Amino acid sequence: MIYQRTFAAVLASIAVLSLFRASAQAPPLQGSATGFINTLMPQPSQLSVQEGHLAITPSFSIATEHFRDARLDAALTRTVDRIRTRTGIFISSSPAVDAASAAMVVSVDGAGETIQSVDEDESYSLEINSSSAHLRAATVVGAIRGLATMEQLVQSDATGYFIPAVMIHDTPRFRWRGLMIDCGRHFIPVDVLKRTLDGMASVKLNVFHWHLSEDQGFRMESKAFPKLTEFGSDGLFYTQGQAREIVAYARDRGIRVVPEFDMPGHTSAWFVGYPDLASAPGPFHIERKFGVFDPVMDPTRESTYKFLDTFIGEMAAIFPDHFMHIGGDENNGVEWKANPRIQSFMREHNLKDTAALQNYFNQRLLKLLEKHGKHMAGWDEILTPDLPKDVMVQSWRGFESLAAGAKNGYTGILSAGYYLNLMSTAEAHYAVDPLPEKTDLTAEQQARILGGEACMWEEQTSPLDIDSRIWPRAATIAERLWSPRNVNDVDDMYRRLEVESLRLEGLGLTHISQEDVSLRQLSGSRQIAPLRILASVLEPVRFHERAHLQHANQLTPLDLLVDALPPDPPSRHNFELLMRVYLQNPGGRTQAETKLTADFSAWITAEPGILHLMAESPRLAQAEPRVEQLSELGTIGLDAVSYLSSGLPAAAGWKAARLAVLDEAEKPQALVRFTVIKPLRDLVNAVSETPAGK
Repeated sequence: MIYQRTFAAVLASIAVLSLFRASAQAPPLQGSATGFINTLMPQPSQLSVQEGHLAITPSFSIATEHFRDARLDAALTRTVDRIRTRTGIFISSSPAVDAASAAMVVSVDGAGETIQSVDEDESYSLEINSSSAHLRAATVVGAIRGLATMEQLVQSDATGYFIPAVMIHDTPRFRWRGLMIDCGRHFIPVDVLKRTLDGMASVKLNVFHWHLSEDQGFRMESKAFPKLTEFGSDGLFYTQGQAREIVAYARDRGIRVVPEFDMPGHTSAWFVGYPDLASAPGPFHIERKFGVFDPVMDPTRESTYKFLDTFIGEMAAIFPDHFMHIGGDENNGVEWKANPRIQSFMREHNLKDTAALQNYFNQRLLKLLEKHGKHMAGWDEILTPDLPKDVMVQSWRGFESLAAGAKNGYTGILSAGYYLNLMSTAEAHYAVDPLPEKTDLTAEQQARILGGEACMWEEQTSPLDIDSRIWPRAATIAERLWSPRNVNDVDDMYRRLEVESLRLEGLGLTHISQEDVSLRQLSGSRQIAPLRILASVLEPVRFHERAHLQHANQLTPLDLLVDALPPDPPSRHNFELLMRVYLQNPGGRTQAETKLTADFSAWITAEPGILHLMAESPRLAQAEPRVEQLSELGTIGLDAVSYLSSGLPAAAGWKAARLAVLDEAEKPQALVRFTVIKPLRDLVNAVSETPAGK
């Protein structure tokens, strides 16, 4: 692969970035005589770099002061284990008895909230000098956040491993920093969720929003209503024991678990086992296609609320968080309009339309949630003028919807712009802010915006590739929700993201390794070097493009080249940086020119090897047109560099012909697209031409 995802590549990208650095707002790359390189993600709210560093040796030990419990002990053990794995230095995981002799002291005032809430104190301070480190926090959750920073600070040089001397005072900008995973459309195993929670803790996300029911599957065991999973899950569901295990695992990492049971719509899977809940007669089935379907709960029957009362009470005992998410989105109202009995009910209760009927349902549902000690959360559609204020609105429609809720007294979080399944770039997610700098919200209204959530919807994602669809891009959203607003240097974000990506892989996530595993499976060969070259400059098409081109359903195998490729791979931004550096001085025989020439040559020479692998793999062969295009792009790149480096003009018409090739290569094909078209277009446009007729 042209851009190997190793520390060598990280250092190379840092070197390129050092040549092309324009923003003074981002934290410094280096800040001390020890050569401290800031790779923290998210960036702390206050960071001061000091002289010196704390060496990591076998005698390194950690002691606690003031307060200690099982959760803090577990966090300390994880940190020691990770430092030990990272450095290869054996460090005892047993806490030191004497704080005075320990290399690191962790001072915690108390346990914090019994059930973590949006008001939990997550702040911490970290002071490191050449002789010791001191972490202070008011709560265990704050200590967990500080330990995550501590792990990210570990660096090395020729003398060994160390932690640079720094002063950090850190607190999150937003209180709700979540990740939603849709386990309804495609079931995601427990072990995948656990490593995802480890990744979330690394970047200080604090809410796991667990989407547990959909038209395509009901995933949570109910002992009161066993037919929900018996008939509505294809046998793929979480037992109550597994759910409690996830809740405990998340709590140990300072992460809340908010379950979502979507209602009244997106409920086809409920009705397979319990058709009496529905507004129209069956028969019902698990939906295999994706979209908005007509089946919807009947809000006019008391039996519906009796069922939900029992169900919510059962789930409330499993999920201790103060919030329960009821979905509430995308109800088309078709069955309510077609049912004479429901229409009569609406007239009797002066409900003018289906939106009013859904509000009636939400009001009844809210009382049930309150009965069982829960606050309601739901998507934008639940927001109506007479909805009680004790409801949190999750906005998928945009900031205007979020702001409207805040103006009307509702708390809310933003998800518009954070949909990871859309295959947008990390840069695009990074630009989205729950509270933009220019807003007409008052201070009181701004306080109602609690934060945001990244969303991973599963129409086009399976357990095999979910890691690469979430990570590392989710780390950029985590930074936007934790760090100050003025931490917004995109180049620096990508530099640090490459390092964090490697750290995440060290936690057990497979977002990097999955690509080579998939390429080997696709090709049936271990000799995939040529295929890596092609894959390194490709990424999946956008979500809606794939939906239009493939028409996949729940049973469609997700095992094509597109499924092997990560969205926004490192090659995209690295290549853009490289091109920017080169175009600053195209005739200077720079390192950038040498690198570009090597890359373009590799694209050309890889063609025979890729075609050989594709000849043995029908699934790969679908992307064969991309191989010829890759060679063409390499030729265009070499020719353009030759013209620019020599200072000679191209023949008249050369530019238009090459831009036409780039335009064709930019079109979606085989569900993948090239990541290098824009910088190649800049390169071609930089070439001068001989005037026509000369």
